[in-house]
Parts: sequence; C-alpha cells; structure tokens
Amino acid sequence: MPLTYGKYLKVPELLSLQEGLSSPPHHDEPLFIIIHQVYELWFKLALHEVDSAVAHLAQDRVGEATRLLRRVVEVQHLLISQVRILETMRPQDFLGFRYHLNPASGFQSVQFRELEFLLGLKDPAVCGRLVCEPEEADRLQRRLAAPSLTDAVDDLLVRRGFPREPVPATPRGGASEPEEWRLQALVRIYEDPEAHADLVALCEVLIEMDEGLALWRAHHVQMVERMIGAKRGTGGSEGVAYLRSTLPKRAFPDLWRVRSHLGQEPEQY
Repeated sequence: MPLTYGKYLKVPELLSLQEGLSSPPHHDEPLFIIIHQVYELWFKLALHEVDSAVAHLAQDRVGEATRLLRRVVEVQHLLISQVRILETMRPQDFLGFRYHLNPASGFQSVQFRELEFLLGLKDPAVCGRLVCEPEEADRLQRRLAAPSLTDAVDDLLVRRGFPREPVPATPRGGASEPEEWRLQALVRIYEDPEAHADLVALCEVLIEMDEGLALWRAHHVQMVERMIGAKRGTGGSEGVAYLRSTLPKRAFPDLWRVRSHLGQEPEQY
C-alpha cells in the first residue's frame, strides 16, 4: 500500500495520546491535554531552529540564522494565542479535573527549560528542582554545559572586530560589569546600521524573541490567576506568585539596555 497522509504523520498514533485521568471523563480535560501537547511540539521545533541558528552563526551565516530565528518568533505568536484557548475554560471546569494532575506541573516541562538554557537563561538550580526522567535530566545537563545562543552571538561580535575586553568603570560609579563590552559593541552596531545591517537584523530578531517570551509569561500568569487565583501549583510551587517572579527574566538584557544609550556621548556609557 502506498504511503498515505495518515501514515506519514502517524495520525492514528498521535490521536491516541490524549488520555485523560478523570472518571467519568471531564469535558475540558481533552482541551487541557491537547493544548499542552501542542506546546511541547512547538517547543521541539523552537529547539530545532535555535540549535540550527547557533550552528549557522558559528559559520558566520548570519542571514540564515536570522531567518530561522524569525520562524521561532512566529511560533511564539502561536504560543501566546494558545493561552486564549485555555481561557475559554471556566474556573470550575479546570477544577473539575485539576486534582488528577498532582504532583505533575508545567514547571516540569523539560523542553521549555532546555529552551531557556539554549537562549542563555541558565540556572543550574533548576536541574536540582526538576522532577523528570533520567534521560531528560541528562539532556538538561548537556544543555547547561553547551554553548548558548548568547554565547554564539558574543563569539560572532568578537569575530566582527568588537573586542571582548574589560571596560573601565563608567561615571555611574561602581565596578565594571561583564556585559559592558557587549553593550558598547551594540551601541556601535545600532549607531551605524548601514555598516552592520546583518547584525542589526539579528539583534532585532533576538529582542523580538525575548519580547515574545516575556509576553507569553505575562499572558500565562494572568491565565493561571484567572483559573486558580492564589492556590498553590499542582507541583507544590507557589503558583501565581512563582510565575510572577519569572516576569523580569530577559535572555538578552543588553539588547534592552542599549536603547537607553543610543545617541549619548561615549563617556556616558
């Protein structure tokens, strides 16, 4: 029999994976399962694209890396919009099957943690707090040890002639920060966009990714509060309070800082 659409995509196997735990089956549990399974599929694609972008940057193929990261930004738009589908549940609908989730939690999404590590948001403590399978723990450790997208961009800047050297203390007082060399490089790049067109395009897609991640976190925390209020998370976390604590996270903080320094005299930064 020739290859069919269903066989190629393994549709029967895919459709067999939505197994709820509520008995009798709760109407909204399939919605919850499908949304989160789809999240994991998009995380898989995002990891694939960012890994490829890192490899392209190492070979100075900046345009191709930027193209693939632009795809990740479009994926992020979908991730944000999916939150609204979850919001079609009423609080009592979610509570009808929520207790079956214990002690599982969205905090345990290994692929999301891998994505954070790959972008440069590496927190070794996460590995100790995450309940997961041994193979998943090994993957996280490899991500923790491997170069991140931030590392790949830094290496690219050095190859483009922006020296990674200690920068003297600024008039703001205090010791120099490790990121100051990068900040000065970014100021030079943004203030001469014609000379650094490919780098500006790369930087802009990076800040869009960072913005997309921040917007997803913000939408997610609002959705969770709408569903469970101040209740603790199913995995034992502080729930909304914990999620709110993640809102200030930035994978590329210097791309946000550079906005404040454009147009200033050199000694001002």
